[in-house]
Order: sequence, then C-alpha cells, then structure tokens
Amino acid sequence: MIYLDNSATTRPCPEAAEAMTKALTENWGNPSALYDFGIRAARELRTARHAVAAAMGAEPDRVFFTSGGTEADNWAVFGTAKRMGKRGKHIVTTAIEHHAILNCMKDLESQGFSVTYLQPDSLGRISVDALKAALQKDTILVSVMMVNNEAGSVMPIQQMARLCPDAIFHTDAVQGFLKVPFSAKTLGADLISVSSHKIHGPKGCGALYISPRLKSFPALLQGGGQEGGYRSGTEATPAIFGFAAACTALSATFNADAAREKALLSHAVSQLSKLDGLVVNGAHDAPHILSLSVPGVPTQNTINILQDHGICVSAGSACAKGHRSHVLEAMGLPPEIMDGSFRVSLCRDTTAEELDTLVSVIREEIIPRAR
Repeated sequence: MIYLDNSATTRPCPEAAEAMTKALTENWGNPSALYDFGIRAARELRTARHAVAAAMGAEPDRVFFTSGGTEADNWAVFGTAKRMGKRGKHIVTTAIEHHAILNCMKDLESQGFSVTYLQPDSLGRISVDALKAALQKDTILVSVMMVNNEAGSVMPIQQMARLCPDAIFHTDAVQGFLKVPFSAKTLGADLISVSSHKIHGPKGCGALYISPRLKSFPALLQGGGQEGGYRSGTEATPAIFGFAAACTALSATFNADAAREKALLSHAVSQLSKLDGLVVNGAHDAPHILSLSVPGVPTQNTINILQDHGICVSAGSACAKGHRSHVLEAMGLPPEIMDGSFRVSLCRDTTAEELDTLVSVIREEIIPRAR
C-alpha cells in the first residue's frame, strides 16, 4: 500500500504504540488515585504533558488534553463566546476553516452572534490586510487556521495575532503542529488546537493550549476537577501517553523531516506540472499537503483508480464526506476543477518512489480518461 492520505490520519509510530501498550498492560492506574499505583500514573501524566508542551513551545501548565482537534476547536470557540459574549457579539474567522470551526460559527450565529468570514485568494491564502479590515470594536474572537488542510496554505498567524489585542485569538493548528515551526509562547495566539493522530500518535487525543493571558477560561466539562478543573473526567492515559511519545519522537527529527517532505513535495509538483490535463491547486506552502485535479474525471473515479493500484489519497477533508470542497469553492475555482480534485498528503515515511508511482498512474491511467 502507498499511503498518501496523511492529513486524514497517520500511522502511529513505534514509540507511540509502545507507550500505549505499556499504559494498557502495566501502568493502567487512575491518575487521581492516592496510592502508589495511581501516583505512578499521575507522574507519567505529568511527564506526558511536559512532552506535548515542549513540542508546542508552551508552558506545561497551559496545555490541556482533549479527545482531539474537533473538541479543542469547539472548546475554544464556545468557551470564548461564553467568556466574552457580554462584551461583544462579533467574531472573525475564514471561509476555509475546518468544519469543527465552521459548524460552531453557525451555532453561534443562531444565538445572535455576527460572524465575518474572510475570503481566501485563488491559492487559499488569507491576508493580514483582510483581517485588519474585518476587525470591529465589538470583535471578541478571531479564529484562523494555521495550515489549510486542502490547499496547504500557511497563514501569517503571528502577524494576525498582533492585530487583536482586545480579542481572543485562536488558531486551529492541527495541520501545522510539527509540520511548520511555531512556539506557543511567542506565536501570540491565546488558544491553539492540536491533534495526536495527525503526527503519528493515536486517535482520540489532542490538546488545547490556553495562554496565561487568559487567567480564567470556561471549563469544558464539570466533574472531578481533572485537567486543572477545565476538563473533568478520568484522563485517557493510553492515548495521552501515545500522543506524548509521538511528540517526543517527531520533535527530535522535525527539521529534517520537514525539509525532506518539502523536497519530495516540490519534486512531485515539478513532475505533475508537466502533465497535460492535470491542475495543481492551492499554495502548497506546507511541506505535506498538495491539492490536484484532473478536470473531466470525477474525484471518486480517480480515488478508485488509484486504490486499484494500491495508492490511498483523499477527496479533501476526511471529516466532510459527500460535499464539494468548501475550500476550493471559496478559492473561486471552476466547477470542473473542483469536481475532479483530490488531495495528496505526505508524512515522514513517504518515499520518492511512492510519489513517482503516483505520477505514473496519473499519467497513464487517469488523464487519458479525461480525453
């Protein structure tokens, strides 16, 4: 199998699998228990939090574990609305966010909030000037994703955050974490969402960074006071320990991995750009995401053909099935390009030979069907 859908999920790394197995078979105590077995689990939980925080460039006591990126996004949006709703009702986001953000915005609009959706350019980029023009006196939240999960565009988050001293700034960094460099301490964002299974950790775990600037933030879940009282409930230690192990493993090779993936992506783009009948969409600024289209060949047909050759790609976001891409629509791409689009996404395990095979199958099996 040639797996090129790493923006949907990644293969858990050996370090993550080993940490999870140990948590399930040896260190399976409840971290809230007051005897040695539980205290040992609590100690490991602290170590895991430090590992994830180190990978984010964050203070360990400001990283709170969630069930994934979607939960972290929901907590960031609804928590801000609850905390700041009396001061204002205006929110700024983008038209190309993940549905974990967009559907929250729809919910808030039904509650009387006003939402401005910034539009991207034809490459999927959002400008600082567009954000500056959208800010109002009653703006309470700005939420802009760090890396678009379809176009691969990277947003100028640090510059954008500087424009928002009076609003809470959130970034969905699920596709940016350990893919593009950033440090939570210097980024300027008040809230940062990340996910485990996008970085070779297990599914079912993520985190929300809550800046020290937010001395109080609404709790997500009420109960026994876990996660500093913000998210009660017994911690999912196997997933958390696996997440932390993946963070440690990928942090050690981050610069080399990013450079290698970027080189592979650039080589693939150069080869694909030579193919008559194939269109390269978006900015592909990030080292791992590439949107392609073969106008005249429906997306599902392309996916099926590639699958027959053992190649896995995506129609776009794996979390939004059966719909034309809202990202490509916002970018203003023609219908025939959108309807023939598919996403290729790399990881640290992707090889040049795998991408060469992809190019070959597209050239020999897919493009001829458009003629």
